[in-house]
Amino acid sequence: MEKTLKPMSGYITLVICLALFVASVYFFISGVDQSIVYVIIAMLCFLLSCFFLKGLMIIQPNHSRVLNFFGKYVGSVKENGLFFINPLYSSQKISLRSENLQGQTLKVNDKMGNPIEIAVVIVWKVGDTYKAAFDVERYSDFVKMQSEAAVRHLAMSFPYDNLEDDHAPITLREGGDKINSILEQELTDRLSKAGIVIQEARISHLAYASEIAGAMLQRQQATAIVAARTKIVEGAVGMVDLALKKLSEDNIVELDDERKAAMVSNLMVVLCGEKAATPILNAGTLYN
Repeated sequence: MEKTLKPMSGYITLVICLALFVASVYFFISGVDQSIVYVIIAMLCFLLSCFFLKGLMIIQPNHSRVLNFFGKYVGSVKENGLFFINPLYSSQKISLRSENLQGQTLKVNDKMGNPIEIAVVIVWKVGDTYKAAFDVERYSDFVKMQSEAAVRHLAMSFPYDNLEDDHAPITLREGGDKINSILEQELTDRLSKAGIVIQEARISHLAYASEIAGAMLQRQQATAIVAARTKIVEGAVGMVDLALKKLSEDNIVELDDERKAAMVSNLMVVLCGEKAATPILNAGTLYN
């Protein structure tokens, strides 16, 4: 479990290191003309200066250091500035900045078995430095691999659209924020073991695979045409029914069944035809 440390300021130690270095230079110069003891003191001062300098560390904003003492986790430092730690500690740098992952375009099968192309954009950052440092080998590679697995699982869990599954509550194409929310939750579950926080996940590319894109486009066009024709027929039937009722209610003309059938036929042709109707003057009747 992550443990946050707040080490002592490093400015005092920096001054001490500078003083020891100056003292080592002074005793070395003095020892050349006077005594070997001064040379030994100079060497000791220099070694102490180097030892203390090793304990100084600079942490930039939104960065951290994970500290170990001979294989034992000591803690993590997340504050920025100049600090002094035990020179025997080993440290590992871990960035706390948000990072973008532009996933490659994957070719997978959706829930209905249709090959599709899908890609996502993920915004993530390290939330737990202990897990990122010790629970996985390389957390950046872990994010890439698990993100690809999550995208594949998402694509296989839902149909691309509702052409084949009319009762699908969620589709990849029309799911919108719901699909993105499911993707974020999937990534959070997979990457929590590495201490990764998912800030945002969005589908950046979604399309049928090239080998079926043409056929699916024709199918979508046919479905749209059928839906449009259905609406036209429904509207035409309503208009014909209204016309017959108005003619009967206003006593404009009395129509027997044969004339009604002829009128309905003519109106349906006019209302449902793709081209404008051409009027024809008929001076006769239906009976001669």
